[in-house]
Amino acid sequence: QVQLVESGGGLVQAGGSLRLSCTTSGITFSMFHMAWYRQAPGKERELVATISSGGITEYADSVKGRFTVSRHNTQNTVYLQMNNLKPEDTAMYYCNANRRPYYPVNYWGQGTQVTVSS
Repeated sequence: QVQLVESGGGLVQAGGSLRLSCTTSGITFSMFHMAWYRQAPGKERELVATISSGGITEYADSVKGRFTVSRHNTQNTVYLQMNNLKPEDTAMYYCNANRRPYYPVNYWGQGTQVTVSS
């Protein structure tokens, strides 16, 4: 059974930091590309950051320079370090594991809430 479990969300003041974790089980973690998405109320889910199985990272323009995605293959965990948080970062953050484009495999976590107060 595949599981992706996010943690680390919470309430923080603007300018603060949070570190999200996503621990996986049931997959060969090192073979999966990992991604963080977020969805704010009334908005579509948006891609925040990705890290490929080889460690290549990409970021949405809105978080470049503030967020850092990393992975620890031996711990089957992906992280999202979020610094200088802004109220517009408030959203539910979801972890995603996939093997695009070659395999139609796509797994999601249940999400962790991040709330940034002004």
